[in-house]
Amino acid sequence: MKNPIQNHFNRLLIILLLGAHAASADPLITSWYTANSGKYARVYTSAANRTAGISSTTWSTQTSPTYAGVHEIDYSANWVYLRNTGLGSYVMGPWNNPNYAKNQGTSTSAYRFPRGNAGVTNTAVTKTLTGLGAIGRLVDGVSIYNDSDGFSYSYSHSQDASPIAGIGNGDGIWNRDALPNEGGSFDYALNHPQPSGDYHSHANPIAIRYLLGDNVNYDPATKNYSENTNATVFKHSPLLGWMNDGIPLYGPYGYSNPTNPASSVRRMISGYVLRNGQFGTTNLGITGRKTLPAWASLAQGISATLSATQSGPNTNATYPLGHFMEDYDYLGDLGSVQGVTNANGAFFDLNKYNARWCVTPEYPNGTWAYFESIQASGTSWFPYHIGRWYLDTPTGGTTTTTVMNADTPLTLYFKGATNLTAFLSAPSVSSGNVTLVWSAVEGGTYQVNVTTNPLTSAWSTNTALTVTATNNTASAIETGAATTYAKRFYRLNRTGIATFDSAGF
Repeated sequence: MKNPIQNHFNRLLIILLLGAHAASADPLITSWYTANSGKYARVYTSAANRTAGISSTTWSTQTSPTYAGVHEIDYSANWVYLRNTGLGSYVMGPWNNPNYAKNQGTSTSAYRFPRGNAGVTNTAVTKTLTGLGAIGRLVDGVSIYNDSDGFSYSYSHSQDASPIAGIGNGDGIWNRDALPNEGGSFDYALNHPQPSGDYHSHANPIAIRYLLGDNVNYDPATKNYSENTNATVFKHSPLLGWMNDGIPLYGPYGYSNPTNPASSVRRMISGYVLRNGQFGTTNLGITGRKTLPAWASLAQGISATLSATQSGPNTNATYPLGHFMEDYDYLGDLGSVQGVTNANGAFFDLNKYNARWCVTPEYPNGTWAYFESIQASGTSWFPYHIGRWYLDTPTGGTTTTTVMNADTPLTLYFKGATNLTAFLSAPSVSSGNVTLVWSAVEGGTYQVNVTTNPLTSAWSTNTALTVTATNNTASAIETGAATTYAKRFYRLNRTGIATFDSAGF
């Protein structure tokens, strides 16, 4: 059964794609994941609900539904601007801590990234340390955080500072690695929220990797994500996000020859190793935590040889090796060379910043790129997203909508959520019934109008074809239409939208 309305929408879509063609050469504009922009963010509020597959669109800190991920992308000659809720495009939670994710959008803020840093070989001579809070965004708008959980060992108290210890933030010398110290509060996507509700990733954002097709399995029974360790042939990882310096972050898999896209694809190997005596590292199990690795000494601006009051706790069950970021050494600081097998057997692909210069599918002429670090087992590995410093100057980050709107000419590339247009798929006929399926905005109420001839007959309303979408697709069935009418035409209207948390839209 022919559907002229669908043909009209197809023509409209072609026009929109042609209009966006000018921006298609810049992955910083085109790489954002918007497939679920018209879908409510969802949370498993308990482990039992996760097991049962019961998710919620409202929860303790989110009393009205809101939409997942990225809902607006704008760009100028020098910047790309992002507006988003910061909530994942998959079901989040639960978290074994008192914090809950919350819409991070505001009417006065946007997040921006500098254009032009990727794909060029010049990077900042003076490096900038990453700080607490967002250091970038995953392509679904979720915040990227660095390795630290914000707390460190306190020598005077002979214990870690922590959210509940009541002793401040610690000495800032032996800094707690977020993964082993906060990992118990991560959801199955390996993310969690901080007190103000900013849902963020410290390591291996496995759920968005799954949505993007990056060698990750998902078990719908357990709701668990896992690395596909049975794979023997890999494709290059997708672009997962962008750091505040405008350099892309890829998944763990890249070309074995950094300048040859025809070479095999394999896991990128971190240049960081535990300080256990291998590869020329200090064996902290023998010496105790009395020295810093060279990278940490530089980052903190203190001597690598520590005084007694700067020393950390001995390695034991409470403070195992890997508990602190400073429990890792960078092989390049120990004389090993990146990208070759060294005399001591060490091999690594990524530099001190967890990056390398290489070709990628988006940058066939080469780019600087960060890569996620995992072990062969799929376990996250230090420094996870990025080293202690940015590779280039981090001029990106949160800005105001006033600054964004004053950046002219400003081009709107994408506007999602309630601004999305519904597209009817070709109708299907079975047993005389016509089934209509269309892309939708969740919470939207849709009315399908019908006629036997749009040129000579008026469009009529069939109340049975009024639907409120409970996902980002919707459907309706006109019973007996195929046997009653020789021809039938359908037109789709959105007649309303449910109340939602519109902060930042």
